[in-house]
Amino acid sequence: MLTKRGIDQGEEHIVIMVDNLAARENVSKLGVSQGYDVIVEQQEDIFHITMHKKSTPFSLAAPQNKTERDNRPLLPEVSILVKSDLFGCGDAELGQVLMKSFLYTLSETAGIKYVIFMNRGVLLTVQGSPVLDQLQALEDMGISVLSCGTCLDFYDKKEQLAVGAVTNMYTAMEILTKTAHNLTI
Repeated sequence: MLTKRGIDQGEEHIVIMVDNLAARENVSKLGVSQGYDVIVEQQEDIFHITMHKKSTPFSLAAPQNKTERDNRPLLPEVSILVKSDLFGCGDAELGQVLMKSFLYTLSETAGIKYVIFMNRGVLLTVQGSPVLDQLQALEDMGISVLSCGTCLDFYDKKEQLAVGAVTNMYTAMEILTKTAHNLTI
């Protein structure tokens, strides 16, 4: 909370000390997501997190001209596009087990910034989904969980969205083309 307050107040240099891995990851991800360079040093059982505001933070706002669009930096993070409620094309029961395991594993993987759900993938983000706990854990870690609004409308599930936010194709494409690494499942 104090880190967020410093960011909101426009602090350019922030140093935070935390005593556990979860806090280290959460604060680091928050800093990166808000346009800070983040350095973590461990001294005994304490993590010292130093954040410096970048001069040109990434923005999802539409570039004003071609030069601005071509000169925007890539985000160092990873974005993931989930196209189905099953992992893979084989047996449905196995696909559900693998998807649950995959989403859990994301919480243990550094650098994940966005998980975007399209087509049947949006069914994972609505009430009754067997992976809501995994998705909520991702969101609690500062990972953006985004569901396609057109897809939610198609499946008549927009009012049942249980985790994350609604997005559109433009924002999804902006994220996928500006993050350094992408994974599609």
